[in-house]
Amino acid sequence: MPINIYIQETFVKVDWLCEGIWDLPTQIDVLESWLEKKAKALKPNKYVADIGFDISKDASGGGGVLSSKSMAIMGKIGMDVYFSEYRSAE
Repeated sequence: MPINIYIQETFVKVDWLCEGIWDLPTQIDVLESWLEKKAKALKPNKYVADIGFDISKDASGGGGVLSSKSMAIMGKIGMDVYFSEYRSAE
């Protein structure tokens, strides 16, 4: 389950990003690009960007960064971000 973007109250799908990509830093980069290109055209509503990511078993810090510019866009359109952790099947 990569990034599922939908309207919170109706669960109407807005977009689906990162098919088959489970690492958080890549997903955040793709989401930020999507926000720049497509989200600005959305009317304000209650949106969700649900990021399903794989837990890094050898993680020792670092990771993705959600920029203030992206957060400002999300604030304008009313988008919340859910971070959904999944254990690797490996």
